[in-house]
Amino acid sequence: MTKSEEERFRVFVAERMDRWRRTAYLLSRDWHTADDLVSVTVGKLYRHWRKVRAADNPDAYAHRVLTRAWLDETARPWRRERVTAELPERAMHEPHGFLDRDSLNALLGSLGPGQRAVVVLRYYLDYSVEQTAEVLGISVGTVKSQSARGLETLRRQAVPMGGMS
Repeated sequence: MTKSEEERFRVFVAERMDRWRRTAYLLSRDWHTADDLVSVTVGKLYRHWRKVRAADNPDAYAHRVLTRAWLDETARPWRRERVTAELPERAMHEPHGFLDRDSLNALLGSLGPGQRAVVVLRYYLDYSVEQTAEVLGISVGTVKSQSARGLETLRRQAVPMGGMS
């Protein structure tokens, strides 16, 4: 890679790093894992920089790499179990109907990895159904069904807001 290409890569990464990190956190619900995922993503993007640069949508390419890195991570056996000293609390709504970060984190944790990926891509990154299907390598129908099931799970898990009209 030439010096000017390396500089282009550095600018590309620097402009997107915060968003990638937030996205990785929403997927993994852990800042350390999010940082690891972003590191893996940056390494893969660097190795394939020519393909990234030539892609129709380099941002979608990067999100695909990030999301697949997370899905690969969830398949690792040591990531399947979570040991805790206490049972988690149910998600609670704040008085004005907004969830705090811990509640959102708990709600996202109630989704399986595939549903969580679909929900984050569709409703946090505002991807279309087609874009989400492309990033995840699944069919449009699967995106629609996973979205519907994921949202239904989130609705069931959320505590109803009392006294709000």
